[in-house]
Amino acid sequence: MSFVASEEAILDTARKATGLDDFGGGSWRDHFHALLRAYDEESRLTEAGRQMVLGEIGGVLAARLGCEAAWKRDPSLLRSEIRRPIFILGLPRSGTTALHFLLGQDPANQALEYWLAAAPRPRPPRATWQQEPAFQTAVQTIEWIYQTDPGLKAIHLLEADGPEECRHLFLQSFLDHTFDSNATIPSYTKYFEAQDMRSAYERHRDVLKLIGSPTPERCWVLKYPAHMRELDVLLDVYPDACIVQTHRDPVKVLPSVCSLVTGWRSLYEGSADARAIGAWQLEMYASMIEHAMDVRARSNPAQFYDFSFRELIADPVAAIERMYAYFGIEASPEGSARMRAWITANPQGKHGGHKYTLEQFGLAEGEIRARFARYAERFGVAAETGAS
Repeated sequence: MSFVASEEAILDTARKATGLDDFGGGSWRDHFHALLRAYDEESRLTEAGRQMVLGEIGGVLAARLGCEAAWKRDPSLLRSEIRRPIFILGLPRSGTTALHFLLGQDPANQALEYWLAAAPRPRPPRATWQQEPAFQTAVQTIEWIYQTDPGLKAIHLLEADGPEECRHLFLQSFLDHTFDSNATIPSYTKYFEAQDMRSAYERHRDVLKLIGSPTPERCWVLKYPAHMRELDVLLDVYPDACIVQTHRDPVKVLPSVCSLVTGWRSLYEGSADARAIGAWQLEMYASMIEHAMDVRARSNPAQFYDFSFRELIADPVAAIERMYAYFGIEASPEGSARMRAWITANPQGKHGGHKYTLEQFGLAEGEIRARFARYAERFGVAAETGAS
């Protein structure tokens, strides 16, 4: 049966699984339907991939139901404020993940843990997580991903109790590149990129209020490269946000990103068109970063701080302490010590190497440099030599 023909059955399955029936309002059903139609008309999902998609959609719907129920039980959650959150932006593979994990070590901060991003609720005490069914599910999901394709661990680090990208929160609005990264659905990509993301960012904010309700005094640290595409919306919804952007040679970044997307899509479709992914990712990230540059040009410069990849590699804790000073955030000895301990426990290359070439994705160095010339000139991004 097609995805579209199964739409009501998919919703009913989520209702029965949770015992809840209020998905909330807004345009999410339109987005959901557009996604299902694209799966039917364009995707190349294997039967295993189809089952993975159905399972993931069920999880997203359950998360949406759970959030609506929590806000209904305690409306005061939505009256709280999120003050001066730190958002990490930048091209993938430019140090964003390490920076996110490091900032998450500081007890003054709170990050969006993978398991809570997938199944939002007020963050329980850490000692209880192992007993939480949602935490156990997250552990099993990550184990399955890395067992199916061990090479993905060297590309992107996932831990059930570790910081995760904000993408899960946008999944609840059915507006995110997770869907088209995992399947060949170009009509959905076109549809998604034409949507106003304000309501999705407002839901993002409200889910954070729910998760962080036990510790509202801690500073949120969030990360997702796709925020560059919606930086104007982000700043409208989070007007006092502290924006941290990392910078690295795009020639080093692009083939690595393409390798990651190719790996993910192959899990669902059995194989992937690497050259088509190369062309898509090149234009997508160039457009994202140029939009962010335009927004920055008309925004308050005091809200932005830039890191070079080399700076982060050289002495990440010292670099973070400089960033804290810039934003007027106090750096604690405990926070810095925990960051250094994380670095010692997680040396670069801990999970193996990551091999790829420009050619396998139909990319050429000159093409990338030309497309990112404006970005490289604006931020003084130098060409890198040697291995990544």
